Amino acid sequence: MLTRRHALTGLAALTGLAAVPAMAQGRAPDPNPVPPVIRKALEQDPNAPAVGAAKPTAVMVEFFDYNCPYCRTAMPTVARLLRADPALQLVLREWPVFGAGSVFAARAALASRAQGKYWAFHTALLQIRGPAEEATVMRTARRVGLDEGQLRADMDSQPVTDHIDQSELMATHFGLIGTPTFIIGSRSTFGRPDEDELRGMIAAYRQG
Repeated sequence: MLTRRHALTGLAALTGLAAVPAMAQGRAPDPNPVPPVIRKALEQDPNAPAVGAAKPTAVMVEFFDYNCPYCRTAMPTVARLLRADPALQLVLREWPVFGAGSVFAARAALASRAQGKYWAFHTALLQIRGPAEEATVMRTARRVGLDEGQLRADMDSQPVTDHIDQSELMATHFGLIGTPTFIIGSRSTFGRPDEDELRGMIAAYRQG
């Protein structure tokens, strides 16, 4: 939940590349474009929840934690962007960094995909008053109509574990140091989001 900005560095170990050019934050596009394999890893992972446009002209990737206060305050901003821009897609990377409650919440949220209720559960979890932990997560799950028994069973599935492990690997190799982090094309920002800044990043994505 830090508010500094940073330049992204790369996923060399994740992708097998020897080196990846730095991505730029708040500047003109880098003259060395991000390799397609990096963009695909971020934007087209079938094991990452995605909402918004099915055929987007811009993709916004969010690394977040349900116990991060800035992630909670960011949710209305993200929802407004999606409503206002039908060609925008949001890819969600569960990155539980605030302890055991966050890990439980992330696993439950990812497990809810099997019941087709990820977005409803995701937004409800970000509105929990107090910490996201087993009791509050499961109370929220019941409120949005999830089958608790199935949810608990699916929480231990391999795709859930793989997603969280992949998020940690990506975060490590990008050098991410706070939540929420938004990555849009070759630019990133983290901490309390500024809606105008995000709109500018989306526009820059579409300019190439």
